[in-house]
Amino acid sequence: MNYSILILRRAQKELSRLPVQTYEHIKDSIRSLSQNPRPHGCLKLSGRKGWRIRIGNYRIIYAIDDKQTTVTILHIGHRRDVYN
Repeated sequence: MNYSILILRRAQKELSRLPVQTYEHIKDSIRSLSQNPRPHGCLKLSGRKGWRIRIGNYRIIYAIDDKQTTVTILHIGHRRDVYN
């Protein structure tokens, strides 16, 4: 089952500010979420709603709606900034 990917405007801005190499890795990871929204190594967040995956020092925070088959990218950022 394929999930639709929605990226919030805030996450789009954060993505556009990343270094080119990091941008490519994160873009590929976001695309792969449409095939498997809960990949190996993902973590359900406890302090807030959502899931997170790691790409080096960067994190993608996202929400999964299984009924609508959508993945919404909420936040993309460096690990020291993304949880604030």
